[in-house]
Formats: sequence, C-alpha cells, structure tokens
Amino acid sequence: MTLAIGTSTAFGVFFKPVMSEFGWNRAMTAGAYSLSWFLQGLLAVVMGKLTDRFGPRLVMTLCGTLVGLGYLLTSRIASLAQFYLFFAVVGIGMGGFNVSLVSTVSRWFVRRRGTMTGIVLAGGGFGSLFTPPIANWLIATYDWRLSYVIIGGLIFVTVLLGAQFLRRDPAVMGQRPLGDDLDEKLDASQDSSQESAIYHRQFWMVFATYFAFGFCAYFSLVHLAPHATDRGISASEAARMLSTIGGGVILGRIGMGFLGDRIGNRRALILCFSLMSLGFLFLILVEEMWMLYVFAACIGFTWGGGTLGPLLLAELFGLRSLGGNVGIINFGYSFGAGLGPFLAGHLFDVTRSYRPAFFMALSVALFALVMSLLLKIRRPGITS
Repeated sequence: MTLAIGTSTAFGVFFKPVMSEFGWNRAMTAGAYSLSWFLQGLLAVVMGKLTDRFGPRLVMTLCGTLVGLGYLLTSRIASLAQFYLFFAVVGIGMGGFNVSLVSTVSRWFVRRRGTMTGIVLAGGGFGSLFTPPIANWLIATYDWRLSYVIIGGLIFVTVLLGAQFLRRDPAVMGQRPLGDDLDEKLDASQDSSQESAIYHRQFWMVFATYFAFGFCAYFSLVHLAPHATDRGISASEAARMLSTIGGGVILGRIGMGFLGDRIGNRRALILCFSLMSLGFLFLILVEEMWMLYVFAACIGFTWGGGTLGPLLLAELFGLRSLGGNVGIINFGYSFGAGLGPFLAGHLFDVTRSYRPAFFMALSVALFALVMSLLLKIRRPGITS
C-alpha cells in the first residue's frame, strides 16, 4: 500500500515536467492518470472476486508485476498514445491493491476491525507523505524518466516479495479471526451474496460516497501542486503540500477506523464529509500559502474516511462476498478519482482558473454528505 498508493499520489510532482517536455495541455496530461483510475475501478471488481476465490497472494503478485512494469515502460514514452497505454497498465495493476488487502484484513479481525483496516490503509498515507518529496528530489537530481525507472523497479521487487507472505484468512493456518468469539453478526453462510447486495439501495449509497472520496481526493492530489506553482510557490514547496496530504491520510485512516469502532461507521462518515465540505469552502477563500497547507491537511484527514466503506459493507452484507462488494465500490472510487482530475484540468484550460473546479469539488463533497446522512445501518434481508 505504501509503495503503490505513494507513487500514485506523486503524479502531481511529475505533472509539469512531463507536460512541459511534450507540450501537452493539462487536460491531456491528466487524462492518462484518469484513464488509469477508470481501469483500476473496472479491474477492482475482477480482483475482488479473484481474492474471494484464490486469496491475496496470487492477486498481489499479478498486480505488483503490472504496476512495476507500467512505470518502467512509462519512462520510455515518446508520444501521448504511449503515455496513455502504459498508464493503463499501471491502472490495471492498481485494481487489486485496495480491494485485496482490505477484504483480507477484514477476514482476520472481528474485534477492532475498523482500527486494523485503518492501519493497513494508512500505508497509503505513509506513501503519500514520503513519496512526493522523494520523487521531486529524484526528478531534480536526474530527470522524470529515470525517476520512473527507480520507482517501477522498487515496486516490482518489493510487492512481489511481500505478496508471498499473504494468506486469505486465518482458517488456512488453523486459526480463527481475532475476536471471533465476540462476533455479533450472522453466521457467514447466511451473509448476503453479491447478487443480492447490489439490489439494495444502501449498497449504492455507500458506492456514491466512495465516488466522492475518489473525486475529491485525487482532484486535490493532481491539481494542488500545479495550482500552488501557478501562484509562485516553488516545486519543492508544492511537493511538501502533497506530503501534508499524506500525513493527514495517515491520521485519517487510523482515526476514522478508530471512530468507526467507537461511534459507528455511519456517524464517522458524516463527520468526514462535513469536514471535507468545510475544507473545499476554505480552499475557495485561500489567499496565503499557509492556507493551502491547512487545506492539504484537511483533505488528507477526511480522505482517511475511505476506511469506512468496506466496514459499512461488512456491517450491512457480511463477509461472504466482501471482496467482490469492495471491488464494486472501488470502481465508484476509481471512477471519481479519474473523473475529478480530468474535469478540473478541462475547466482550467477553458477558464484559466481553478476556482470553478473548486466549486465543483465542493458540490461533490456536499452530495456525499447528504448520502451519508440518508444512509441507514440496518442489515437488509439475507439471502443465501
């Protein structure tokens, strides 16, 4: 999670060097990133089903290979078509990271499931904290091409090695989930099938909130650094702002998971989108550099609310098809993550200002807040 998500969040640092070398506009450059997220979302559904059936070891081995290879190939691009093609490879590989690891940790824990899921997802926050400054240093010291070679090679080796130690659930090792004796849910054989879960309105409300997480978070990751440098802020300072988002994600992942265990996942979700809406309202009023840091910390912390989606699905529909269910809402997340940066880039190209894009992101955050307020946590009728 640290390597994969961290590298993804560093795209904002690569944005201007790549754009400048080829003379592309912002929408064209962001489009490759958006394509990777669309494909990530589509493949998350498949990867979730594969994790349910074969376990995370096979899935993560495949995904680590594709992501590492995609970045290595990106270092050799000579055209826009190649840029899009190789980022598509990255997107396909990224499709398995979140869904496979989140559904796996949910099977290992009953007690403190929210906190443990938050800790796993905080790996992405650690990556977001450290990778942008490192990537900026690599680009300044070498160039963006060699930087992608280094990053791709590191992902290829490290993820493939780590994947070999993953196990689907405690049963394969003759153990039981932590807190299994305290599980108040129905027996796993009575959990909803994926086919029955997708017919419930609650499922699609969770889907909608996940779309908003992806839209708002990656809108910020891709365009905050260019917005900052447009205002005369140095590239290194802009990279530190992206690291601030990463630090906020670490606190948010663990904090929101902890809050979900204590006050309920729905209430934690409402708090999350309330703060996110205030953050974008604050961004619209930004005039000073320190205010951009405040926004970065806010969006990072509230992005941590993404921890709550899989927990809500486990609470509503059980663990039987959790990997597949998480895969579907991850498609919503990825669709939002792809759409947000592209639309923001297009709006900037048309208006020469990020202000309309900020209002767009605020509207999406408010929509998700309404969805979380309407969400009712009661287990739908169970079908086998």
